[in-house]
Amino acid sequence: MTRHSEQPTHRVAFVCVQNAGRSQMAAALAERERARRDAADRIEIVTGGTRPADRVHDVVVEAMAELDIDLSDRTPREVTPDELRAMDLVVTMGCSASDVCPAAWNGESRDWGLDDPDDKPLEAVRAIRDEIDDRVAALFDELVSETPSAE
Repeated sequence: MTRHSEQPTHRVAFVCVQNAGRSQMAAALAERERARRDAADRIEIVTGGTRPADRVHDVVVEAMAELDIDLSDRTPREVTPDELRAMDLVVTMGCSASDVCPAAWNGESRDWGLDDPDDKPLEAVRAIRDEIDDRVAALFDELVSETPSAE
């Protein structure tokens, strides 16, 4: 049996209201971290919002481009209660998980309490991006230490 047919060990959702800033940055940085750690078969990443915007904020696209991460083609999407029920961990960006997570969900939730980058100057968005990057790296330290690699 190949690892590709198995379920990932950790399913993580990065969620905010518009899915146009913080959660998009977190998901993209988590995808980069997952690739760096060769953990694609072990960690699933989902992102979404409760009331998605029409597009990712321009200043967020600009800040992420500085790290050679292109968000210009990403579209904010709605996250569903069924998706969240399937997650092991839901990370909200500054909004309570009680507004996001379905009542029947019993997984772990964390709120990172980050400022909304919408309408902020690029310098402020860089600081938010860098904080997200640090938090994603710490989260992956935790997840990868709990997850044996495929042999």
